[in-house]
Amino acid sequence: MTSIPRRATLMAATCLAMIGPIVAPLAASAQEAPLPRITVTGEGEVATVPDMATISLGITAENAEAGAAMDEASRVAEALLARLDEMGIAARDRQSSDISLRPVWSGGNDGVERGITGFEAGNRLTVRVRDLDRLGEVLGAVLDDGANQLSGLTFGLQEPKPVMQDARRAAVADAMDKAKVLAEAAGVALGPVISIAEAGGGYAPAPMMEMARASAVPVAAGETVISTQVTMVFELGDAAE
Repeated sequence: MTSIPRRATLMAATCLAMIGPIVAPLAASAQEAPLPRITVTGEGEVATVPDMATISLGITAENAEAGAAMDEASRVAEALLARLDEMGIAARDRQSSDISLRPVWSGGNDGVERGITGFEAGNRLTVRVRDLDRLGEVLGAVLDDGANQLSGLTFGLQEPKPVMQDARRAAVADAMDKAKVLAEAAGVALGPVISIAEAGGGYAPAPMMEMARASAVPVAAGETVISTQVTMVFELGDAAE
């Protein structure tokens, strides 16, 4: 019987010891391979009646002198703020968003030399109206007091969080419904949720419903829509029975 040299025996044992730790993780990873997954996106939206409006007003004044133009625009702005005080619009709901002064040019055609003939001063004011029943009244008052630009009117909610929560619930329900239908169509079982991510949400105006006149300015009463999206990842099981 041929004997194996001691050195060869030690080398074989060493090789086995080195291979063992490598083979074990490979076997474990093969056993723990992730199950198939499915990713779906759900959408949810909730329409509700707005309870706040934001108005963007503008004041412009022209004069041959820059200082006089700015003084006139400032005078009208002060009158508007005083009127808003009288109407109970809180200071936190009024903000000057832009003050400008630019030259007014003329000429440049038919050989007439182009030059500055005056200056235009501007003052922009953003106002939040929390009582929509008075929105038309507020608009009429500021226009009567000298505002000569109306660049925006948007509706929103003073407390949007509860409505946004309802939109999130609707988005998750929509995603789960889609996942169930897809899994059923594929003939597999729908497993647990692996992850949920929100894609973001926002406001959108709904179609106007009726027109009501308050003071000199008509105001349309409609709805505000809050929407959001969620992306959900589900694990898929074996073929459904």
